[in-house]
Amino acid sequence: MKQTLPIAILFVAAGFSFAQTNGHTFTGEIMDKQCAQMGSHENMMHAVGAKNAKDCTLACAKNGDKLVLFDSNAKKVYVIEDEKKVRQYAGERVQVTGTYDDATDTLQVKTIAPASK
Repeated sequence: MKQTLPIAILFVAAGFSFAQTNGHTFTGEIMDKQCAQMGSHENMMHAVGAKNAKDCTLACAKNGDKLVLFDSNAKKVYVIEDEKKVRQYAGERVQVTGTYDDATDTLQVKTIAPASK
């Protein structure tokens, strides 16, 4: 009985820790993967004839590129699992609440909103 109590506490603590990792906040710009990997839209805007970041992102996505969240501070690209949830924010700086799955290398978006500048 004495040994089961510490083990039970360990499982509860581990479960609490796991629950905390289910709702991280990520901030960055919704971009196409190619531009995100280059760190900006500058090179692609001319190639696709885009006037702004939104047009560039949507043109590249239309040509088959994936939508991602690009965190320019960390230089990290997060592939979005369900692009429909973020498409309206193309080219915008946003704050996403969700979970990042290392195994599939995708970000599952729970909520998204414009980020403060």
